[in-house]
Amino acid sequence: MSKKSLKNQIKVFRAVKDWTQEELAHRVGVTRKTINTVENGKFVPSAYLALKIAKAFEVSVEEVFQLDED
Repeated sequence: MSKKSLKNQIKVFRAVKDWTQEELAHRVGVTRKTINTVENGKFVPSAYLALKIAKAFEVSVEEVFQLDED
């Protein structure tokens, strides 16, 4: 059975925008801890949160999140 996970580029996009986790969290209406757990792959965001994060970065969801199938 293959293992599936969701990879993300949140840290990369934050660096491009020069945003802290706190700044991104404020922009999408969640806590810094939520951003941290999503960014570190410990929590899979809802479709709604994934869309809000992508919109904050002004990119598509697919640019921020990728399905990783081993």
